[in-house]
Amino acid sequence: MLMDRPLIFITNDDGINAAGLHKLAKIASGFGDVVVGAPDAPQSGKSSALTVNGALELIAHPSEDGVRMFSITGTPVDCVKVAMHAILDRKPDLILSGINHGSNAAVNNIYSGTMGAAMEGCIIGIPSVGFSLLDHSPEADFEPLAPFVADIIRRVLAEGLPKDICLNVNFPAGCTPEGVKVVRAARGHWTEEYGDYTSPHGRPFYWLTGKFHNDEPGNPDTDEYWLARNYGTVVPIRPDQTAADQIEAIKSLID
Repeated sequence: MLMDRPLIFITNDDGINAAGLHKLAKIASGFGDVVVGAPDAPQSGKSSALTVNGALELIAHPSEDGVRMFSITGTPVDCVKVAMHAILDRKPDLILSGINHGSNAAVNNIYSGTMGAAMEGCIIGIPSVGFSLLDHSPEADFEPLAPFVADIIRRVLAEGLPKDICLNVNFPAGCTPEGVKVVRAARGHWTEEYGDYTSPHGRPFYWLTGKFHNDEPGNPDTDEYWLARNYGTVVPIRPDQTAADQIEAIKSLID
């Protein structure tokens, strides 16, 4: 690796074999030296979970067009931490996560392993971006969003990001995006979250399903609004979830 080229670390939550990961690595390789460290198996919905009661194994894979490839037997956050400890020889200039197969817009950001990794990068002071495409298919077409991904990578490498801020970037599926909007996450919630089933032994069990309900579908300030209109969206995310504007109100309640 050349010290005068940016060092870019990439992870995801769909695992080392996900098409979106390999597409992101190919795009990012045009901007610097790229190292991939991704979960050895899918880890969707793991948020910022990390492994505290088990060993983590680091597995080297053949390089792809100059991109060093590793898998880790853990979560996306584990991948960031192990990379900093055992893979990278210097602090990366940029951490990228994705490209996720499926939406991380609105409240999904909270559950997302993709964004858990991006927030971990942010916590340790590295500009970090999570990318997602609203398509769960293993054969999802990432090509239409490649120019937009490349532009965001170029801009963040050149300008950095505000302190303690990372980016949650989502793209609509099945089209070339009309552009990109910087907005906030839509307010919403999940309904009908589990299906009820019975095992062959007569035991009940539950399988995660659910439908997302957008509480403000007509609000142009939100990501869901613009994704529905074939735009990509960028939402600034702050890992510190302190409601600083409510401290005085809670003091009056508790004190």
